[in-house]
Amino acid sequence: MFDNVAEGYDRTNAVATMGLEKLYWRPQTLAEIAPRKGMRILDLAAGTGASSVKLREAGAEVVSCDFSVGMLRVGKRQHPELDLIAGDALRLPFADETFDVVTISWALRNVNDVTVALREMLRVTKQGGRLVVLENSHPTWKPFRVAYLEYMMRAVPVVAKAVSTNPDAYVYLAESVRAWPGQVPLAETIGASGWAHVQWRNLTGGLVAIHRAVKPL
Repeated sequence: MFDNVAEGYDRTNAVATMGLEKLYWRPQTLAEIAPRKGMRILDLAAGTGASSVKLREAGAEVVSCDFSVGMLRVGKRQHPELDLIAGDALRLPFADETFDVVTISWALRNVNDVTVALREMLRVTKQGGRLVVLENSHPTWKPFRVAYLEYMMRAVPVVAKAVSTNPDAYVYLAESVRAWPGQVPLAETIGASGWAHVQWRNLTGGLVAIHRAVKPL
């Protein structure tokens, strides 16, 4: 599915999120990661590598990993300087304690087993290293939450039909957002997977949330 939407993926996201992804949500996630020179970062489910570019510009050593070879092909054409690797989040092709930070954006809900994926991220993170997850969440104000879900189910597929190479895929993506757990259940799942000091921060009234955690020493 992601192979088929690769060509227009970044453009469709920009339109569907009305610019919030690029102008607000991504910069806030970048600030949470706080990349710097000498830091090794795994950008998991990196897609075309758009998020990895900013991490690299900050001086970090970045590995961009994604399950979709089609997304990586587009990414390599657009950003040939990136280190792009095909890999499965349930069985990461990296040694134990390799990275200072593992980050995943808008993809944790797409893995077959969230707990297994979180444990794999824990395995490849150094002791004291961090996890940063950006994901759709549950708006904290009920009327806003109802309107948001209505938008996801009705408007996003229409937008995708206009600008995406595979609009049917966005019906699935909208449904996955509706089925995704809220902030507290996700934090509990992260903690149960072995991560410590789990916290989250709502953005845009809980439309999305940044969850963060630390690998115990």
